[in-house]
Amino acid sequence: MAGRPLIGVSTYLEPGVRWGVWELEAALLPAGYARLVQRAGGLVAMLPPDAPEQAAATVARLDGLVIAGGPDVEPVRYGAEPDPRTGPPARARDAWELALIEAALSARVPLLGVCRGMQLLNVALGGTLTQHIDGHAEVVGVFGRHAVKPVPGTRYAEIAPEETAVPTYHHQALDRLGTGLMPSAYAADGTVEAVEVPTADRWVLGVQWHPEMGEDLRVMEALVRAAS
Repeated sequence: MAGRPLIGVSTYLEPGVRWGVWELEAALLPAGYARLVQRAGGLVAMLPPDAPEQAAATVARLDGLVIAGGPDVEPVRYGAEPDPRTGPPARARDAWELALIEAALSARVPLLGVCRGMQLLNVALGGTLTQHIDGHAEVVGVFGRHAVKPVPGTRYAEIAPEETAVPTYHHQALDRLGTGLMPSAYAADGTVEAVEVPTADRWVLGVQWHPEMGEDLRVMEALVRAAS
């Protein structure tokens, strides 16, 4: 397409958000996502939860898709009982984002999963999650940083060939990888920090960290290039 590609970003749906004199249900997104897309050269479309059957028509209007971070994926989605440390479900968001992922994969629309988005991509492809790990969200409500090391020869290694310190905040991680996914970066403790679909006809990448909370534009620039 001519001009800047349109990148859809999934959003939260929160029951009570305050601004001014109002407290209302709101579809919202941390501003870092929109700023990151814009700085990388894209236009932003926020995608609040909708009926899953609308996902294909929605994705058809987009040049690229980002599944944003957020709450834990409901364990029933990958056949597990909830751990006591797993957060409350966000069922409407789970259903909508799984449908968006499936539509993007089917239509070969470039797809980036961020944190929860990477985990949901794994679940969409039949993988499972570890419901709690230590050391990746050390202070409640505060993003930490740790190094991730790329796997040579992967798409992510082409984007960021060196070991990089990234903003991180998560207590869950990938367990069994979904069909067609391969790891493309690891943390020092062996946690899978990035996955991708290693075929030339699809641009699909998931990162366990939060690029919207840092200054490194490379992952989003790669998505925007793929969507252009």
